Amino acid sequence: MIVRITGKLIEVAEEFVVIECDGLAREVLVPPFAIPELAACRGREVTLHTQEFLEGNQASGNLVPRLLGFLHMEDRLFFGRFVSVKGIGPRKGLKALSEPVRRIATWVESADTKSLATLPGIGKRAAEMIVASLKDKLSDFAMEGAGERAEVVQLSNAQRDALELMVTWGDSRADVERWIERAAQLHPDLETVDEWVRVALRVRSGVEG
Repeated sequence: MIVRITGKLIEVAEEFVVIECDGLAREVLVPPFAIPELAACRGREVTLHTQEFLEGNQASGNLVPRLLGFLHMEDRLFFGRFVSVKGIGPRKGLKALSEPVRRIATWVESADTKSLATLPGIGKRAAEMIVASLKDKLSDFAMEGAGERAEVVQLSNAQRDALELMVTWGDSRADVERWIERAAQLHPDLETVDEWVRVALRVRSGVEG
């Protein structure tokens, strides 16, 4: 089983990325919430923590090997628990991860089925099933809970003002938080609200700078 892949990120699409490694280009399915951060890494070497599965009709023998990739080990571990819920397979589970893992885990731990039901492909019934199956089992991933291992990033005043400004423009708070976190990784010396907004917008567009 391939559990990790490192190579040059040469393509970022809506549902997958392509990584060039040792002369081979591999297509890796990725969760939606990771796309902006991956787009900002286009052209650079990245490491993805991976998981394999077979997709297709087993009865007919028409099975296609697929590779799933996550930027962080914690995301892969969470995914393993998430798809253990009855009715949530790899494709459906991956598509549902449109929000950061720690946010989804927090919804599960607080039995927030209303928020869970807003995830792609997850309606009210599936949300209730997720809570019934995983509540009290995801505290180590959640922002709040018994484990409280997930680090909550502390924003500066300028970062917070930039976040609130971009939210008023219609972007989701979770997305803006990710863009600002990535901007901080790329340019930790930014100071003003305008600078944070400008770089966060570039991250959103998949452009480093």
